[in-house]
Amino acid sequence: MGKLKRIAIYGGSSQDAPKAYYEAAARLGTAVARRGIGIVYGGGAVGMMGAVADAALEAGGEVIGVITEKLADFEVGHTGVTRLETVPTMHPRKARMAELADAFIAMPGGWGTLEEIFEAVTWAQLNDHLKPCGLYDVDGFWTGLDGWLDHVTSVGFIRETHRGLLSRSSDPEALITSLETQEVPIFAPWLVEE
Repeated sequence: MGKLKRIAIYGGSSQDAPKAYYEAAARLGTAVARRGIGIVYGGGAVGMMGAVADAALEAGGEVIGVITEKLADFEVGHTGVTRLETVPTMHPRKARMAELADAFIAMPGGWGTLEEIFEAVTWAQLNDHLKPCGLYDVDGFWTGLDGWLDHVTSVGFIRETHRGLLSRSSDPEALITSLETQEVPIFAPWLVEE
């Protein structure tokens, strides 16, 4: 994969999670910015999203937010980012984030975070893009998901060659490095009937 220009980072906007999650998000934002990599994210000023954006900005990084009109109307958009783009709905938001990014990371979060990283991984599996995906595993947050992925791989719903499409690490530097070295397998061989 090589040097990344920007990473799309997904994460929860809730302000009710333990403080350790926001501190971890800040460590990730700082690590990404110090590596000279920009961040693309959901454009929010609160929760994990706000923490990662603030830390990256403080470290001198580029931060591009992509927010929906509905969320912008609620005034939750981060006005201090490098650039804040407003799009009509979630579908163009995800497409725009994917267009701007070279890789994807999911921090802890809820439904939206899961949906976003799963879509990015599905696109990689189908080679709609060849961009690596990873999980930032704060306090073992993704351990249960990792077990589920092992299970669905063992019963044949995910091919062994695609199980590695989703890196996982609790160390921001190690996670970034894994994304820079991850190879997305070409899908064509398993679509060809024998």
